[in-house]
Amino acid sequence: MTKVIGLTGGIGSGKTTVANYFKEMGVPVYIADDGARTVMQSDAVIKEIKETFGEALFENDILNRAKLADIVFNNADKLAQLNAIVHPAVKKDFELWLLNHRDKEYVIYEAAILFESGRYKDCDSIITVTAPEEIRIERVLKRDNTTREQVLSRMQMQWKDEDRISKSNFVINNVNLKIAREEVVKILKILNIKQNQS
Repeated sequence: MTKVIGLTGGIGSGKTTVANYFKEMGVPVYIADDGARTVMQSDAVIKEIKETFGEALFENDILNRAKLADIVFNNADKLAQLNAIVHPAVKKDFELWLLNHRDKEYVIYEAAILFESGRYKDCDSIITVTAPEEIRIERVLKRDNTTREQVLSRMQMQWKDEDRISKSNFVINNVNLKIAREEVVKILKILNIKQNQS
């Protein structure tokens, strides 16, 4: 039975970098954000988004993700409505993806809102990636066309690091990339030992 290792962390923590380290080491990685992008192009999900948020978010039947983000990241109720549409579709997409990796001992499921969505309950182990808040803000400002206020607003919508850590099996403090990579190697060794014992 393939084990599912959840990988999470707040915005700007560098969890995608850590996910890429696992990929380099031969572990299949499912990125929930990419899965969400895929399912949001499906007819069924588009129909639900139109019914819930209106046609104005679409241009030539293509969803304007930036407009949608502006709506949901400033309104917890709207975010919950969007998650109720997207999360079940992503779960189904991941299950299909997992069928293609049944020969693997474990896979990584990377999701920013692993805990908020309840998906952590489906994981055999959980890794949380952390970094000091100021570093996280700087990373997002460099990466995205956004403002400090918008980054802080998104951070407030997510769980705090201490809450994630309290429910995690492993923690990677991702400030120094070399050290973060070494942590990935250590975690893989521990997972391999556990797998051989079971």
